[in-house]
Amino acid sequence: MSQEPYISIVIPAYNEERRIGKSLESIFTFLESEGVPFEVVVVDDGSRDNTIGMVKAFLKGAPQGKLIQNEENRGKGFTVRRGMLAASGRHVIFSDADLSTPIQEARKFLPLLEKQYDIVIGSRQAAGSNVVVRQQKYRELMGKTFNLFVRALVVDQIADTQCGFKGFRQTVARDVFQRQRLFGFSFDVEILYIAHRLGYAIREEPIEWHNSFESKVNVFTDSTQMLLDLFKIRWLHRNLKELPASGGPLHL
Repeated sequence: MSQEPYISIVIPAYNEERRIGKSLESIFTFLESEGVPFEVVVVDDGSRDNTIGMVKAFLKGAPQGKLIQNEENRGKGFTVRRGMLAASGRHVIFSDADLSTPIQEARKFLPLLEKQYDIVIGSRQAAGSNVVVRQQKYRELMGKTFNLFVRALVVDQIADTQCGFKGFRQTVARDVFQRQRLFGFSFDVEILYIAHRLGYAIREEPIEWHNSFESKVNVFTDSTQMLLDLFKIRWLHRNLKELPASGGPLHL
């Protein structure tokens, strides 16, 4: 690549052979239409299907693409962290491989990251969000219950910590993700807690969202672990400097 990327898109992938090709096509089509230097970083988390083969075939002859492979399944948090630390774009966005949040929503994030915010996170709870396909009722209920615990125990000013579409200035991404210690599904809460404690400006941005019914989160086993992780987060980062009086999340 002749220029440093303006934007990096990081895609964690685990057993995504059925949809990764279509997702990459959507991402590349969008980024090429934006007319800015870009890169796409796919991090495979030890897939057991043909995800790697599909990605390699798509990226053949595409210098903007990069594939990173975990030797074994390490968890979504580890996979996202690896991609975020490898990304070289001025702004870095990680997105779920299913594109539950359409990649076009990145168009709203970039001006916010460029001007006044260090981190912009997709929010299904912010005013103006458009949830086109909803989760099953029990998943919605458990998600809302988890968020109540998050707000009570960890970060009380963010309404939706779990949407898999988050953007960072590159320098901020490196500062936050190198401090990350949890590698499961609760990593979103951890990185936002770290960012909050460090005083970074965070904005919740309303997004369009289409639920994928192939979610890999087990609402019973994973939810229990995620709840326990909330206590770990506070303990692991107890020595981070206190939030400056003028800092903290700025959101809708």
